[in-house]
Parts: sequence; C-alpha cells; structure tokens
Amino acid sequence: MTYYIAVDVGSGSVRAAVVSENGTMVATACKEIQIYQPQPDLYEQSSDDIWEAVVYSIKEAISTAGVSKHAIGGVGFDATCSLVVLDQENKPLSISPSGAPECNVIMWMDHRATKQTEKINATGHDVLKYVGGAMSLEMEPPKLLWLKENLKEQCWDKAGHFFELPDFLTWKATGSLTRSLCSVVCKWGFQADDNGKQEWSESFLKSIGLGDLIENNYYKIGSEVRAPGEWCGGLLPSTARELGLNPAITVAQSILDAHAGGLGCLACNPEDPDFPISSSSYMCRMAIIAGTSTCHMVASPDPIFVNGVWGPYYSAMIPHMWLNEGGQSSSGKLIDFIIESHPAYKEAEEKSKERDVHMHTFLNELLDDMAETEGKHSIAELTTDYHMWPDYHGNRSPVADWTLKGMLSGLTLSSSIENLALKYLATIQSLAYGTRHIVDEMNTSGHDVCYLSVCGGLSKNNLFVQTNADITNLPMILPHNTESVLLGSAILAASASGNYTNIQDAMEKMGGLGTVILPDMDLKQYHEKKYKVFLKMLADQREYRNIMSS
Repeated sequence: MTYYIAVDVGSGSVRAAVVSENGTMVATACKEIQIYQPQPDLYEQSSDDIWEAVVYSIKEAISTAGVSKHAIGGVGFDATCSLVVLDQENKPLSISPSGAPECNVIMWMDHRATKQTEKINATGHDVLKYVGGAMSLEMEPPKLLWLKENLKEQCWDKAGHFFELPDFLTWKATGSLTRSLCSVVCKWGFQADDNGKQEWSESFLKSIGLGDLIENNYYKIGSEVRAPGEWCGGLLPSTARELGLNPAITVAQSILDAHAGGLGCLACNPEDPDFPISSSSYMCRMAIIAGTSTCHMVASPDPIFVNGVWGPYYSAMIPHMWLNEGGQSSSGKLIDFIIESHPAYKEAEEKSKERDVHMHTFLNELLDDMAETEGKHSIAELTTDYHMWPDYHGNRSPVADWTLKGMLSGLTLSSSIENLALKYLATIQSLAYGTRHIVDEMNTSGHDVCYLSVCGGLSKNNLFVQTNADITNLPMILPHNTESVLLGSAILAASASGNYTNIQDAMEKMGGLGTVILPDMDLKQYHEKKYKVFLKMLADQREYRNIMSS
C-alpha cells in the first residue's frame, strides 16, 4: 500500500493527513495558527508560524498512522489565498502598518485594499473579464498595490518574493520557485487558455501601477507556472529531515484550499447506484466548500462568463476544464459572530457543555423543540417574520460588491436563548439563499447545475446541509469522507507521483461514496416566498444608498 501526505492550511489551523492510495484517511493531525488583527479589516499571519504548524502536523499524523516513511509516495499542499512576502534573503518581511516582523502574510479576508481595488477595476482591462468583471479586494494585485503605495520603504522596496501561500509551502518543501496555475490564474490575473497561452499580462500590470513586477522576467511573482498535481520537485534533504520523511520524494504542485475541496467533493459518487450521476459528470455538479467562508465551484469544458462570479479559469482545478468560482466572504465566521454576539450566548454555551454537544447541535435540537411547540411542519417556518441579508463582510458573488452590509428584519426586544436559536436559523437560511442566488446566476449564464456536493466544517452541521438542499431545491451529495479538502491534496500527490494517469484517474480511484440528501418539496413554496424577500432586501439596500447619496 502506498500512502500520501496531504496538508491543508486553513484560516486558523493547519491540518495534515496520511491518506491511502484508495482515499482512506488513515490519520489526521491539527495545529492552530495565529491571526493578528492590528486594525479593523486587517488580518495578518506569520509564515514561520504556519510552517512550524505544518511540520508539527505532518509528523504527528505520520506517528499516529504508524506508517513507515518508506511507504510515503508523495506530498500535496493546499492553503488559503493569502499573500506571503519574503525579503531578498528569503526571510519574512513585514506587511503590517505596525511593522511587526512576524507579520509577513496578508490573509485572504484582509480588506485593506479598497481604494486600490477601485483603481484597478476602473481600468476596465480585459484581464477583468476573467474575474466576473471586477477584481475582488481579496485578490493579490490590490494587496500588492496597497503595499507599494503604503509601505514602499518598509516592504515594497525590500521584497524579494511575493508568494501565494500554497506556493510558499512548495517552495519551503522543494526550493522550487514554480507557481501553481491555480494560484496565479485565480488570484493574480495570470492568463491561461485552452490554446496553450500561459502568460502574465504586461499591459495589465503597467496599467495598474505594478509594472516593476515585470523586471527580471517576473522574478518576484514567478516566471514558471505548472498546473496543480504536476511534479513540483523532490523534497529537500533539509526539509526531509525536518519532517521525518525520505528526501526527494515527490511534492505536487499546490492548489488553493477551496479548489482542493472541489476535487475531493467532485470525486465522490453517491452511494445509491440508481442515483443518476457519477464522478465524471462534473458539468452538472457544484462543489460547495463551506468553512470560514464558502466557495462554489463549477467545472465546464468550455469557458462560461458569469457576471459577479470569478472565472472562467482554465485548468485551475481539473486539468483541461474551465472553472467558475462563486463565493461568500463570511459564512462559518458569520454564524459564529451571530451566536457569540447574542446576549444569550453564555447561557447557550453552558447548556451545550452540560449536554456535551457542539453549539450547533444544541441549537438545532432547540429549534426542533420550538417547531414542535409551535406546531410547525418544519423548523424552517420559524422564520416567517425574520429575514437576513448576510453580507456582513461584503458580497463576493454574484453581486461582487464588498461595500454591501448585513441587514435584519423582524427584530424584537427578546434576548432569550430561543431568540438566539431563531437568529442562528435565519443566518443559515440567508447563506443558503445566497448560494441559490449564485446557482441562479450561473445557470442563467449557461451552466446547468443539477446537483450539489458539500464539504468543509459546515458540512458537519445537518441543518446547514438540509437547508441548502431545500432552498436551492437541488439534491445534495454529502461525502462519507468528511475531509474532502485533505483528500483533494492527496489526489494531487497521487497524480504527481505517477501512480495514477492523471488527476481525473486519481479522483475516480480515491473519491469514495456519499449520502444523497433530497430537498423537502413541501417547503418549496415557503422558500420561494422567502427568496423573494431576500432579493428585495438587496434592492432596498441599494435604494437606501441612492437616497443617502442624492
């Protein structure tokens, strides 16, 4: 049996797994990483802290698995789309206004580059049509421009390398400066298509004030690009000693974390053999990677342009297929915020601990009791008079407006634990209506999304899963393997090692099975009405702005 090491660097932790050649999770390990927030909307991390967590997690996972290092056939990395900056001696270089030396990573959810994003989008450059018509302030060009305009002497002039976090990890492992096609196409404005074009747009970089990145054949941002799952390099001897692995074992070209989840999700087949879909039917499936934020991945053989939705990106996830990527900037984080900011939070926390259950499980059970007491067909009907617009951290898609704010309708003077449960339910529903909004826009533009597959932390919440099925009115496939993101990185390692023909072959052999969750058709009319209210809240917010700006 051959095994693969999969590493997933999320927002708040690093996870590693030992995965068998058939996709079985043999062992996992996790270590938290630090997030610094020196100012509102600024989120920073340390690449040294992240790498230390990577080393710990890999060694712990191998130790727990009891697998010989000689049985390890490759390593795959995924990570958040965060910007790592090193100086000319390859040491961390501060990106923080505070000057803190440990803060050399601008996190994906950092929203400091508002003005720079507006400046970039005002150019109307052709590159922008591949990101839904407007670049997000979560992407790297706005953040790079912010560094140049705000920390020129401290950071910009001293920088030696700008990495996407997944590419930093492969550099640490192999010494290779190659960049992942996934990283640079999805977050940097790199151009790739099915005619063989792979290039930086010199005119784009010059038009947005980043022309100096062209110098020395784009050395600081990467001149060599490879697709995820290709061979990136062999493990450096020094890194091999650090990790307790054999030197020169295969390291796969990396991928962004959500895209790793997309591979793992789309590889999963329904356990019901009569269900009309297979892992090769990528075009009609949407992978939903739901964690701190949520990403919505749809692959297609031809490029499809969707307003407000990122892409189409060529070979960014599945080789030789185009990818559209919707998303919500705050989902799991929003649910946590709604719960923890409520006056009844402490009471709910104490009661969930008494019952030894997760907070979400406790609130789900409370909602069941409330629905039974009120004689409701479903707990969904508890929010007849309670509605939310969920963009507390701006809208990633399909509106693509990071200045949007959250909205609530139906507030009362109640601060009870039941009111907390109601607000929690409204939050889950609003996120699901947001997903439906994205699905509708994709289908209107030419996709044919018929099924959903879900992974990530929120996929472990039964209410979240069922609510998404009900509101989108689409079947949901829930993988038995609860670690689809790690599975995606293992698939990369398996493909790069040569043990499988390509990524699609590895997906087929390692994907496993999943449970089919069907929508509750009795709730269809109810959710149609609620969805109209949801869209009306967007229209109202726009009208409020027009009034205030007039």
